[in-house]
Formats: sequence, structure tokens, C-alpha cells
Amino acid sequence: MSLRYALLGLLADEPQSGYDLTLRFERSLKRYAWHARHSQIYPELNKLAADGLIAVVAEGARGRRTYALTETGREALHSWLTDWSSLQPVRNEFVLRLFLMSTLDPAEALPLLRGVHDHAKHEVAELEARVEAASGPGGQWEFGRLAAEYGLRQYQAMLEWADWAQAELSRLAPDEKSADATP
Repeated sequence: MSLRYALLGLLADEPQSGYDLTLRFERSLKRYAWHARHSQIYPELNKLAADGLIAVVAEGARGRRTYALTETGREALHSWLTDWSSLQPVRNEFVLRLFLMSTLDPAEALPLLRGVHDHAKHEVAELEARVEAASGPGGQWEFGRLAAEYGLRQYQAMLEWADWAQAELSRLAPDEKSADATP
């Protein structure tokens, strides 16, 4: 169901083709919020058009269609955005792995935590650049700015947590060099 609202939200930003929407999923949403393939996007666009939530505003070569949000679509997006009672239970594979990590020896878990640290450090650097790019002139909101800032803070917390977790496990893994425990 969220794919529907992701597409409506992207179309609220500007009219786009299915190809353009697929690129936006690949470049930003896939990595930080929602994954969708073109084989999912195009059928959903057809459903949204059939429901009157979007409309074809231009047709180009090779059947390329540009879609825009209708007023009904804008109202549906608004209703979804303001109704937090519909939030689904959390499904986070990363956190599930953390729950189960105690089944590993500390010496096995430490390299995994180093990988989490390195990944979080990379994401912090990339998101800092995205937040900077999404900061409009005069501090105005740009599309995706709140999500980019959330992602940045989430990865900063993950980086801090990874440092803490490595230090904790280093105490339990005497054969690991403490210099290797934290980067």
C-alpha cells in the first residue's frame, strides 16, 4: 500500500514519467525509505490513474507517459500523511540480527560490528552532502530534506552505537586486539 503513496508523493513534487519515477526510487528512496522495481511501479501507476488519483498530462515517443497528481490524489496523499493510526508493525532485519547476535562468539561478532561502523560512517558522509544539497536558499524546505536529515541522524546514532557495541564485545573477546575493536 505504501508504494501507492510514495508515487503520489513523488508526483506531488512534479509531473513525471514512469521512467523518471523509477530513477527517483533507485537514486534515493530505495536506499533510505522504500524499494520498488519498475515492474511494480508501472502497474501501480495504471491503478492510480484508474482510481483518478493521477492523470496522464503528456504522451511522448515510444508510449512514454508523464503523470501528474490530481486533486483527488492530493487529498488521498494528505489523508494518508496525516493519519498516523495506520502505521504498521516494525519489520527491521538489522535489529532482528542484533537480537540474535548473541548466538555468535564475541570474536565472530566484532568484525560484523566493524562492518556496521564502516557502513554507518559512509552513510553519514553521503547524507551530510544530501542534507546540504536539500537546504534551499534562505533555509526553505526542499523536497526530501526532512527525510535526509532523519537518515543522517539515524546513521549518526548507528555509528555511535557501533562504537559502543564494539567496546562491549571487546571486553568479552580477550583474543581480539583492543586496537582493532574500534576504528
